Amino acid sequence: MQKTFNLDFRLFDSFPDMCFIVNRDGRVEDLNISAKIKLDLTWKDGDNHNFIEIVDETFKEITSEEIEKCKRSFKSKISESKLTSGKNSFDVELLIAPYFHQPESENEYLIILARDITESRKKELDLLRFYNIAEKTLFPLQITNLEGKMLYVNPAYEAASGYSREELLGKNPRIFGSGKHPKSFWAEMWATIKSGKAWVGEVENRRKDGKPYYAQLLVSPILNNKGKVFGFFGVHRDLGEKKLLEKQLVHSQKMESIGTLAAGIAHEVGNPLASISAIVQVIQRTTDDQFVKEKIDLIKSQVTRISKIIRDLVDFSRPSNYELKLTDINHSITEAVNITRVGAKAKDVKFEFTKNEKLPLLPLVADQIEQVFINILLNAVDSFAEPSFSKKEKRISITTHVKDDFVYIVFSDNGSGISEENLLKIFEPFFTTKKEGKGTGLGLWVSYGIVKSFQGDITVKSKLGEGTTFTISLPAHPKSYKV
Repeated sequence: MQKTFNLDFRLFDSFPDMCFIVNRDGRVEDLNISAKIKLDLTWKDGDNHNFIEIVDETFKEITSEEIEKCKRSFKSKISESKLTSGKNSFDVELLIAPYFHQPESENEYLIILARDITESRKKELDLLRFYNIAEKTLFPLQITNLEGKMLYVNPAYEAASGYSREELLGKNPRIFGSGKHPKSFWAEMWATIKSGKAWVGEVENRRKDGKPYYAQLLVSPILNNKGKVFGFFGVHRDLGEKKLLEKQLVHSQKMESIGTLAAGIAHEVGNPLASISAIVQVIQRTTDDQFVKEKIDLIKSQVTRISKIIRDLVDFSRPSNYELKLTDINHSITEAVNITRVGAKAKDVKFEFTKNEKLPLLPLVADQIEQVFINILLNAVDSFAEPSFSKKEKRISITTHVKDDFVYIVFSDNGSGISEENLLKIFEPFFTTKKEGKGTGLGLWVSYGIVKSFQGDITVKSKLGEGTTFTISLPAHPKSYKV
């Protein structure tokens, strides 16, 4: 390369950036040591190399345009490009500047400084990837500074907490806390993460609407290039389903214990009750006193009520000897509806049954599963009699369908609904919201036991003032079992 300018380019040899002197035709007149080493160039004086030769194909057009703009305007231009030579390739930031300006002279040059931004571009790309992952992951994520103030939260964190990003940024994560963990719990966490170690623990948080949010929290320190902690990264894993399963397990064990207790109570109460019933019948046949007869009738009705409770307890706690038969669920529902609608309370109720005609026959005890359906329907009918019910139409809808090898039976009503507090107790024995003497509180408890004995499940959703939905699921191809 024959030098035709009077600048000592050795001044640029100490620059870490790649430097080029380019004439008005784009030919490289000189380059510094950094450019030669990084691009592994062995150009010599007299060689005719255009700067665009070492520009990556994807950037040739835009880099050429920037060079032409600098020539026309005689003003510096900054742009990003990519330089490639052999196996060497670098993302660069180009500063293109006129060396000197003589309008009537052909000796016009450009100085091009190319700063290697490969590493920073890689970091930007990594950060962009992390951001996209963080924004789309289902796990709530947060980044805080050393004081614990939140610098970043992802959409999942907003959804889990119920707070908007604007409400969270700059605040301490305790805004999401329940206040149920002792100070020593959090003191241990802070001591761990400030020492540069990760901390894992189960926490109970509180959403903005007051509802609990159970999560496994992982807090990891963020270290700078000197290994010092300058922030913290937190990940929440929802444990709501785990907690629900734990509650269901406890409830199931509780029901089993109550069933065992119920069998004993039924035995101990049954014999004295039989004696009382026999004495009542003797008195009833031997007296003509009207007052005594009225009191005897009252005693008899109460004895009958206690007997029914005992029968329900026995049915729940002792396996029945009923024979399993292939049962048509749709037929059982139809029978249950016909029995329910005969009652005086159901005369204004509209029953809607949408049946799936392709339901498989299930090995069940028809009388038992029909009793479950009747219990649910009677509860729905009773909900219309509650003072809080004010709708014009009383409606109960039943649907059946098959999904994932299970048969689903869904009972929905638009009745008075059940409060969230009562919803947690609905399958417990002797729990009822009805007035004294109007219900034993065993119907749904017994129904729960029957469905479970068929390897099924029964769940309920309700909203006060809007209605209730019971969903029964039964395996389409159950394993062998005893009822």
